[in-house]
Amino acid sequence: MKILLVDDHALIRDALRGVLKELAADATVLEASDCRQAMRLIAEHPDLHLILLDLNLPDRDGFAVLADLRNHYAKISIVVLSALHDRDNVLRALDLGALGFIPKSSPREVMANALRLVFSGGVYIPPEALARTDATPAQAAPGRRVSPADLGLTARQMEVLALMMQGKSNKAISRILDTAEPTVKHHVTAILKALKVANRTEAVIAVGALGWDLPRP
Repeated sequence: MKILLVDDHALIRDALRGVLKELAADATVLEASDCRQAMRLIAEHPDLHLILLDLNLPDRDGFAVLADLRNHYAKISIVVLSALHDRDNVLRALDLGALGFIPKSSPREVMANALRLVFSGGVYIPPEALARTDATPAQAAPGRRVSPADLGLTARQMEVLALMMQGKSNKAISRILDTAEPTVKHHVTAILKALKVANRTEAVIAVGALGWDLPRP
């Protein structure tokens, strides 16, 4: 595994390097303190698996960097690391294709658990971004979480949802599940309707709030 840390604070990079070495001792960890260095390293290492990206870079807006990376390096997973972890910034990062959002203020153990989730194919969202909205399905009953069955989701739709949570496109999902793309689109529509959300980003937030253990297709 090859990982790139993009942050202008050396102490943050040192802390993350330590956490990453604990989780994946054989990982190659590269570092960049600004966008220019990051782009050079990305070009030199096309086999990167993961980029941990700070939003507050000295030479360019982090959201713009995230958008460019998603457009030009779609196969590299990107997780945002930022002190700006209000709900709007989290949603914006997810909309732009981030597969997770880790606040810099998170304790070391939380950072480690967040990265474990990302390594396993999940999406980490800070708890403050999971505050229930009117679009989030209500509890099925007091003291019990609503389940996929409560919302009428099928086993196949849960497989589609799991891949949606990994940022996969309809085309990629159809290839992985060996099914027609229109069928996947139908499932996605049904999933959004069941969760009472308008798009994939809201679906990620809703599923995080519901705490579902999704299948691994």
